[in-house]
This record gives sequence, structure tokens and C-alpha cells, in this order.
Amino acid sequence: MGRFSIPAISFPHYNAEIMRKINCDEAKKIDLVDYLASLGHFPTKVRNQDYWYRSPMRDEKTPSFKVNRKSNLWYDHGIGQGGDLIDFGTLYHRCTIPDLLERLSQYPGGPSFSFQPPMASGLGGAGEKEGPPGGKIVLLDTRPLTARPLIDYLLKRSIPPEIAARSCPEVEFSLYGNRQTAIGFPNRSGGYELRSEQFKGSSSPKDISFFDNHADDIAVFEGFFNYLSYQTLNRHNLAPLTNFLVLNSLAFLEKSRPLIEQYGRINLLLDGDTAGRGFTQKALAWNPDKYIDRSDFYQGRKDLNEWLMYEFQQQPRLTQSLRKGRSI
Repeated sequence: MGRFSIPAISFPHYNAEIMRKINCDEAKKIDLVDYLASLGHFPTKVRNQDYWYRSPMRDEKTPSFKVNRKSNLWYDHGIGQGGDLIDFGTLYHRCTIPDLLERLSQYPGGPSFSFQPPMASGLGGAGEKEGPPGGKIVLLDTRPLTARPLIDYLLKRSIPPEIAARSCPEVEFSLYGNRQTAIGFPNRSGGYELRSEQFKGSSSPKDISFFDNHADDIAVFEGFFNYLSYQTLNRHNLAPLTNFLVLNSLAFLEKSRPLIEQYGRINLLLDGDTAGRGFTQKALAWNPDKYIDRSDFYQGRKDLNEWLMYEFQQQPRLTQSLRKGRSI
């Protein structure tokens, strides 16, 4: 296994946990404009209820992707396809409907989006404007991570606050004029992944997060809670065992190949859903001598964080230590 290590901890056998999923009707009520913003995509112009984007599906200079906020439907003129949020999500994430519903489902502590009908933009007339007032995430302040609701959210995800505080500030931001506070995970381009019990999204620009520890190998995670879970499991290691790359979106995996293939060993810890497994297999096909699938460690769980949460729930001593700030 080289220098890469996840602690070998023995736990009782368990069956896969059944997670509540939202249904298709609930998913279709999620505001497409808000959902696109959570993925780091913002409109370049707005005409009445029509929001125009550079297509999230590909690189383009002229916006050809339109969302009508009143009907909550989209259409991509470049590929001649459109539909509702279900149609968009399965195409964008390259996944099945059940996998998309799992992505959209309530995370521990609360849903990522509200299931309210889309709101009108309030823009009158036929003139075009560069986005609605307050129509995207605007960063207002960053500070040390101390807010009690955010600390409680970390504990629900089985992440010690002191582990998160090493890389995550507390971020205050505005979205559609509403001020919110979230755990912020910075990327290399100055944007943030933003998480709280009530919110899951990202500020622009969206990019990868890379930690260069001058090691010979690299560990690749899909989301930053899995990275924090790894740090929790390896908190006793005095020196970093590997470099770390957090994709923040599977769409960045192929774009990151020139960076990650500089290393002799690439440990993949992607999600266990259809999309994550698909990208893992894709990477293994690129170079089976370099890429190694490490997801067997949390087999039966969606990802490393879900595995960690389950194990803490099964062992009261670990949960008590977590809440008292002690090491395992």
C-alpha cells in the first residue's frame, strides 16, 4: 500500500443503511437557478423570466443554455436538449435517476435546497441585464470557525471542529439578498465550497482544492467532507503521508489529470454511487499501474464520511470523545 494509509480498524459487520430519498416530484420543485448556482454556474444575462448561461455541459463563449424560471425548465440550444431538473441532473452528473435523487436527498442535518416553487425575478420589461440584483453568491466575510450551529453540524458529520478549522474558515455570504453563514472550504482559484445544515453550494470560481505535502503519492476525494473524514481517521500521524486533491466536482477529474499524474501513485477515494464508481473505473482505465481504487475501505457506504458517521454512531465511546474534543 506504499505510504498511503487508512487506519486498520475492526468494526462489527453491518448492513447497508437505508437513506431517505426525495422523490421526483420534490426534485422537480427545486429552483433550477438556485441549483445551478450551487454547482457554480451563474447567468450571464436575464431577460424577464429567461436566464441565459454558458452551457454547464461544455465550454462555450456564447451563452446558449436557457432556464425559464417561471416554468422551471431548461433548454440547451447547442445540443438541442432540454427538460426539468431531473433531465438536467442525470445528464450533467452522468448518472441514473435513483443516483440523482440520492444526490439531492437530505444530508445529515437537513436538505440542501428548499422545495418551494421558483420565485419570480422581479425584473420588468424586455431589456437584458447582467444577472438579477443579488442573484449570485457574494462573499462578505471570512473568520475563524466558531459559530455554534456550524460546530454542531460538524459534530453531526462526525468531524472534530479542530480538524475542520485547519482548512475551513467560517464564511458569511449573501445569496439573492439573504445573508447566510456556512463552513467554507477554499479552492485554488479563490472560491469556496459552502456547507451548513440549511445550505449546500459554492461560490465562483469553482475549482479543485490541492494540498501539496511534497509526498510521492496523492489521494483524490470527491468532496471536502471526505477529506476531513480522512484527516479525522489519521489525526495521530505527525507528518502527512500523501498529497491531497479534493475535486469539489467530478467534472474536474479529467481536467486534473496533468496534475495528479505527476505522482507515482494515485489513491482514489471517490463516492460509491454510480457516478463515483463510473469515474473510478474511467481513471483505472487510464493507467491501472498508477490509479488505485481505495473505496473498498468504506464498501457498503456512499462515501468515507458516511462510513465514519456510521462507525461513530455504533460506538458511543467514539462519539463521546468527539464531542469532548479528545482524540480517538
